[in-house]
Amino acid sequence: MTHSAPSVSVGHTPDQRLQYLADRIEIQDLMVRYALGQDLHEDGDNDVLDQWDTVFAPEATVDYSAAGGAALKDIPYRTLVDVMRGTDGSMSGLLKWQHFQGFSTVDIDGDTAHARTQHLHTHQGGADGQGWNLIQTGFFVDRLVRRPEGWRIAHRTLEIIWMDTFPTT
Repeated sequence: MTHSAPSVSVGHTPDQRLQYLADRIEIQDLMVRYALGQDLHEDGDNDVLDQWDTVFAPEATVDYSAAGGAALKDIPYRTLVDVMRGTDGSMSGLLKWQHFQGFSTVDIDGDTAHARTQHLHTHQGGADGQGWNLIQTGFFVDRLVRRPEGWRIAHRTLEIIWMDTFPTT
C-alpha cells in the first residue's frame, strides 16, 4: 500500500479538517489499545479480547503469515488469541513482553481508512530455564471501517522488517 498526500488539504472546510483530526486521534488510540491488549494480560489471564473487541470489527481478519506461515493467513482475529495465548501458543514460552506502536500514516476516505503503523515488540523468554530476548520490528497495515461505536480494524497484515533473539546477560 502506498500513501498519498494527507486526506485533508487547504481546500477543505474547517469542519472537514476537525473531523479528520478527530478521526486520526481515534485511529491512533485504536493502535495503542491493540498493544495494551497484548501487554496488560501477562499473568496467565487470556482476556486479550477485552481490549481487542474494541479494536477489531467483529468480522475482522488478520494476516500474520509473516510470523507463522500459511496457517495464519486471513484468519479471524479471535483465532489469533488462541494461536498466541493457547497452552502451546507462540507466546507460551515468554515471561514478559511489551509492544510499542509508532504513529500511523492514515488515509481516510469517508467511512473507510488505511493505516500503516510502525511497531517494535520486545519479549523476554526463559520458561525453559534458558534466558533469552526476542525483538521484532515491522509494520501493521490496516484497513479500517467507521462503525457506530467508532473506528475498527477490518483487516490487518503484519509485515516484519527484522526479528532476532539473543541471550540475556
